[in-house]
Amino acid sequence: MDKKDCFYFGTIVRKFSFKGELLVKTDTDQPELIEQLEVVLIEKNNGLMPYFISSTHLHKSALLRLKLEDVDDEKAADALMKCDLYLPMSALPKLNGNKFYYHEVIGFTVSDERFGPVGEITGVNDQTAQAIFEIDHHSNEVLIPINDDFIKRVDREKKIIFMDVPQGLIQLYLPE
Repeated sequence: MDKKDCFYFGTIVRKFSFKGELLVKTDTDQPELIEQLEVVLIEKNNGLMPYFISSTHLHKSALLRLKLEDVDDEKAADALMKCDLYLPMSALPKLNGNKFYYHEVIGFTVSDERFGPVGEITGVNDQTAQAIFEIDHHSNEVLIPINDDFIKRVDREKKIIFMDVPQGLIQLYLPE
């Protein structure tokens, strides 16, 4: 399976036991997604390797305790340290209304109630305290926080996100 057909789920951060159990820092607000799956894809040697899941348990805050088949000791667990986990896109539940996955809205157009069409979403920066839309407006980057109060409607068919952002925010990024 290609990485483009998957979504990043988390990273293996440490071992949990001497029997190969792993702790995963998840990058999702739905860590229970993995409980319904039989296989997880682990990035190793620039490729995705499938591993069968024996068991999962939520473990404190955002950590997930994961036991994989054929990972039965510390040495096998050590080989997976710091590896990223991916799940197939098909594992994601369908979202409706104004809810969306970040990867889903890349290429959508943002339209503001006062400003009008802002531009195309080229990326989502979720490495900050507040996730941000990265929007191309005639070769100028416009950054708009992803905030439920700003998002008025998501039109998946036309690929448009209608927003009402604070007055003047968009203009901050535009040349005079």
